[in-house]
Amino acid sequence: MNRAQFSKAILCLHPDDDIAVARVDLQPSAALADPPDGLAVRQPIPAGHKVALRAISAGQPVHRYGQIIGLARQAILPGEWVHTHNLGVAGLDHDPAFGVDARPVSHIPEANRRTFRGYRRPDGRAGTRNYIAVLSTVNCSAHAAREIARHFTPERIVAFPNVDGVVALTHSLGCPLEYLLLQRTLAGMVQHPNVGGYLLVGLGCETDQTALLTERCGLHGGPRLAIQEMGGLRETVQAGIAAVEAMLPAVNAVRRTPLPISELTLAVQCGGSDSWSGVTANPVVGLVADELVRQGGAVVLAETPEIYGAEHLLTRRAATPEIGQGLLDQVRWWEAYARRMGLKLDDNRSAGNEAGGLTTIYEKSLGAVAKAGSTPLCGVYDYAEPVTTRGLAFMNSPGYDPVSVTGQVASGCNLVLFTTGRGSVFGSKPAPCLKISTTSALYQRMPDDMDFDAGRLLAGADLAGLGAELLDLTIAVASGRPSKSEAQGIGEAEFCPWDREGML
Repeated sequence: MNRAQFSKAILCLHPDDDIAVARVDLQPSAALADPPDGLAVRQPIPAGHKVALRAISAGQPVHRYGQIIGLARQAILPGEWVHTHNLGVAGLDHDPAFGVDARPVSHIPEANRRTFRGYRRPDGRAGTRNYIAVLSTVNCSAHAAREIARHFTPERIVAFPNVDGVVALTHSLGCPLEYLLLQRTLAGMVQHPNVGGYLLVGLGCETDQTALLTERCGLHGGPRLAIQEMGGLRETVQAGIAAVEAMLPAVNAVRRTPLPISELTLAVQCGGSDSWSGVTANPVVGLVADELVRQGGAVVLAETPEIYGAEHLLTRRAATPEIGQGLLDQVRWWEAYARRMGLKLDDNRSAGNEAGGLTTIYEKSLGAVAKAGSTPLCGVYDYAEPVTTRGLAFMNSPGYDPVSVTGQVASGCNLVLFTTGRGSVFGSKPAPCLKISTTSALYQRMPDDMDFDAGRLLAGADLAGLGAELLDLTIAVASGRPSKSEAQGIGEAEFCPWDREGML
């Protein structure tokens, strides 16, 4: 089927694949290969969806990327559409083979590392932004926090050009049973290198008390307000405005200076994925991830349900067996969690994923893992746990973008690369987010939301060249250039701590 691999109509990604991906809408009787191969389309197949290259028996594994993406529910003929009606999932027993694919990283010498213009913090970390954060410890104080932040319009802080803004980080949680996870998330935002000053706002009777949060998480120096103690909402807002006004001169005194990009901790994320995510955008992001690791930086992959079925590709790159086992432990936790909640991990596909050509969670996961590049896995962390290792790390999180990114940022990520195939208007504060489209059609359809067009790869652009171009853009945004979501003011509402009691 070599001729089919190079067809303008379909794309075959690996010699062992049983399917190819339609580059355009395919119509019945369209010839995809000349005799003697004789492959012809048997039914309409939308662009981005799969066509069988060979006969597949019922129960037989179906391969894409050279990996199993599911089992045939029924016999499939060459030229047939392969999707949810004839492809399903079953348990896979991959050999974790800890570390067999881990290769030493050729690090760039410090003197030769690229730089960005960032904010050096007293603890030595580097920020890509300089915000004042107003955080609510409970949903009951969310309105007060928002009112305080809204007071500081661009016109009111124009005299403080080094302050990127006053951001309200609020949430919908009350007094969750697992409030320590909420505390860790809030503490991660307070201590974030992109936050130059902070204010905590509580109600006063919540489980997550401001005093308890500061004591348990070792927070010092930031003001705390409790609405019940202040005498009500109006008094709290007025006191909060005064507290932020007092912070502005000191936060503004911090200046951007040249810093090595080894100081970047990059969150890689995908949302609204389609069949091209694992072909274009995610591999391009993977090249940026690899180069940042070579330069001494850190990269954090997340969304445990969206590596399900592809976890063996990461365990094979584990720097130690303990790290590989730590990743498997997170996957097993999710299997048990899904059973307890009466769910299946394959449910983590959305209607948009399916419309974009993704059929099983295995297929989605194999494409998602490409964001992590090829370097060794050097650490595994729980949600919002501070990431202290350099190189590639994994953070446990659900497969819901706002919750996952919130955890990555709370872990210390100061920049986010977010790939999308269906289209997303996601943004993030205090860490800026760049969105990378999987197709040029999406980039052209949503020009105010997409920062980078990885779909050019399908038109013949060089993969390495696109990776270098995205790295340049990443450094520019780290240095202060607004991302498309920042230009539209997006990012506050997307702060969304994980409620483990009810989220897949």
